[in-house]
Amino acid sequence: MRNRNREIPQQETELTLPEGKKVYFLSDAHLGAPVLSDNRERERRLVRWMDAIRPDCGILFLLGDIFDFWFEYKRVVPKGYVRFLSKLCEFADAGIPVHFFTGNHDIWVFDYLPEECGVVLHTHNEAFRIGGKRFLIGHGDALNPRDRGYMFLYRMFHNRFLQACFRRLHPDFGIWLAQKWSSHSRLENGRIEADAFRGEEQEEIVRFCRGVLARQPFDYFVFGHRHWPSDLALAPGSRYINTGDWVTHCTYADFDGVTMHLFTEKRNHENPC
Repeated sequence: MRNRNREIPQQETELTLPEGKKVYFLSDAHLGAPVLSDNRERERRLVRWMDAIRPDCGILFLLGDIFDFWFEYKRVVPKGYVRFLSKLCEFADAGIPVHFFTGNHDIWVFDYLPEECGVVLHTHNEAFRIGGKRFLIGHGDALNPRDRGYMFLYRMFHNRFLQACFRRLHPDFGIWLAQKWSSHSRLENGRIEADAFRGEEQEEIVRFCRGVLARQPFDYFVFGHRHWPSDLALAPGSRYINTGDWVTHCTYADFDGVTMHLFTEKRNHENPC
């Protein structure tokens, strides 16, 4: 199976940003992570953030791993997340486009969120033009072809036959099994994988972006996955933005029609992050 994340999109989608509105970007909330004890509070905080940005939000991008695990059976989806899901519906019903990218933890989003919540679903990197600027946007996983272990898992998890086999498992067992797997994955013992910026040559997303930039110009490369908020100049007029996470940093980015900004969501004593 080919890895479409590494391909440069041949088509570009132009999005209209209403006057006075912004584009918001967020990733890696990992709602429902079994190794974390604050899932409900992080979901509430995410919903409060969505309420806060709604007045000036023209477009919302969710860049993957919003859920720590998501798998859609034919008639069943994982329980929970009702506060967040209802907020997605509110945005869509209000005419605010929500672009949802699948990550490596919630790759099995199929038609439920588009049909029930009105999101626009993306399963690989996409190119957009917004306000005259070119964006390459995605989650950020599967960009290192030399990581054979991960690429094997990537192909396995994207295999339709294996997906159909997993769907044959009873949801109680299937979701339990997935949560056990997640407990030994990136968030093991409540810690995230990324503890610092590793340097440009060690950051596979940065290397990928530079490779793309050598062939096509983009003003902004916007990704998640790394759990480390970053704003890096790749070349004059071209920047790499990583939105960080909502496990440790509570960071997000916005585009005001002219430039990108990276922010930390305001904290208080009741809502530490």
